[in-house]
Amino acid sequence: MTKTIDMSGQPCPMPVIAAKKALKEAPSGEQVKIVVDNDIARQNLEKMAQGLGLAFASKSLDGGLAEVTVTAGQPQCEPMVEGRGLVVAVGRETLGDGRDDKLGHALMKAFIQSLTELDVPPEYVFFFNGGAFLTTEGSACLEDLAKLADKGSVITTCGACLNFYQLTDKLKIGAPTNMLSIVSTMAQAAKVINI
Repeated sequence: MTKTIDMSGQPCPMPVIAAKKALKEAPSGEQVKIVVDNDIARQNLEKMAQGLGLAFASKSLDGGLAEVTVTAGQPQCEPMVEGRGLVVAVGRETLGDGRDDKLGHALMKAFIQSLTELDVPPEYVFFFNGGAFLTTEGSACLEDLAKLADKGSVITTCGACLNFYQLTDKLKIGAPTNMLSIVSTMAQAAKVINI
């Protein structure tokens, strides 16, 4: 049996929320198909399925649509455990408020560079709103973010923010995510730094 949900035109994280609800209500073995109209939504649905340990597949449809099929039931693999350590959430390009953004940009670069010097790096570093510019082409923080990734930090950027600022094709480090994933991880974190 298969259930299809058309989420084309729906903003992030609505497709993920609808999919999770449908999967909770679906009997084991039922396939839930979610139709979306952008690649960020497709990636977020795949990450959701992977995070829940459920089998999934995706394919492109006509008209720029994509379909992600997730099978409800027992996890097919070990679900990912989120949020056990430090989570850093960055919602702006500059650090602090002042009279000159040049200082704010320098402070943000110094902050991210300092994260690489921690004995135990953050488990997750999320970027949203203006923070999305820090993970994209032209950012002065890319080298330090790459060091964080090499040390095991998961770096993700809000997909809706990338779309809003037309930065989707300019993402240079990490992967897109959705607000539901950000909030869920922050809620489970041992400690959160929100800037």
